[in-house]
Amino acid sequence: MNRKVKQMFKKLDFILQKYDELSVTVSDPQVIADQSRWQKHIKEMGDMEPIVLKYKEYKKALEEKDQTLELLNDPSTDDEMREMAKEELADLQSKLETTEQELKILLLPKDPNDEKNVYLELRAGTGGEEAALFAGDLLRMYIRYAERHGWKTELTDINDTGIGGVKEGVIRIIGRGAYSRLKYESGVHRVQRVPETESSGRIHTSAATVAIMPEVEDVNVDLRWDDIRVDTYRASGHGGQYINMTDSAVRLTHLPTGVVVQCQDEKSQLKNKEKAFNELKSRLYAFYQQQQHDEQSELRKGQVGSGDRSERIRTYNFPQGRVTDHRIGLTIYKLDAFLDGDMDEIIDALITSDQAERMKGE
Repeated sequence: MNRKVKQMFKKLDFILQKYDELSVTVSDPQVIADQSRWQKHIKEMGDMEPIVLKYKEYKKALEEKDQTLELLNDPSTDDEMREMAKEELADLQSKLETTEQELKILLLPKDPNDEKNVYLELRAGTGGEEAALFAGDLLRMYIRYAERHGWKTELTDINDTGIGGVKEGVIRIIGRGAYSRLKYESGVHRVQRVPETESSGRIHTSAATVAIMPEVEDVNVDLRWDDIRVDTYRASGHGGQYINMTDSAVRLTHLPTGVVVQCQDEKSQLKNKEKAFNELKSRLYAFYQQQQHDEQSELRKGQVGSGDRSERIRTYNFPQGRVTDHRIGLTIYKLDAFLDGDMDEIIDALITSDQAERMKGE
């Protein structure tokens, strides 16, 4: 057993011991009476539980392997039983190797934003009206994906074309683990299809950009109202519908950085202002975090880029019914299902690829 593996099992033993201690602590009447303390310990246990269960599974398989080896080394074991034991030993060894890999993944440092809600921003890129229609398709795709995972969505801002297209839009996705799965969506998404307005049947290539920002409750940034310009205007919906006759929509501009957010989904100007302020905190968090990442040359997330077709992370090819993620070289031939929110096959592959890269650095 090499040094890294020894260190891993030492850490696992510590986690198991800590988990068992907490199991006793949360049953203490004095701790239960202090709800804040009790909830803190329960959350800590919840974070450790997947590792603990997997480690117990590993220890059980290891115990069964030792018992099988004893059986093989026993001279009284008959030939038939010996063959069965050999097969079982091979299965157990395979299980131990698989479980060990799973434990390594579970022990990887967690992204502190993984459990957070997200703001998902969409912008039509190169391609004019067709790019806006594609951005609208992506907006619906992410809403459907959120529904499949039991997450809530709020459309906080939209600039639509009136015929199903979206020039730009922002949705808030509320659900545990939303960022952990959607953070890989940042970048340029390219579409290849024949537009409805194309009479000659020629395939057009267009693009839209996606940016994913974790929602943060408290950001350590110098956010002062003196640095924010507040503009109000009348909200309007799709095709001019649901026009609000008061200036309830709010636009906030952070003057030092130029970051702009706007919200018009509430009838109350005060509520729109509050929502816009919360979004601004998240955008500034992402802005300063990106600055720090640039300085450290540790850009691990895909960049949105300029919206040019060549800067794509994924291609949606309608004539061939395929979706290709260029970062991992994976192509699936179920475009319709993917656009209906069935995205997990590619997202799971992206997570696995990311974990493999991170394990190389451990």
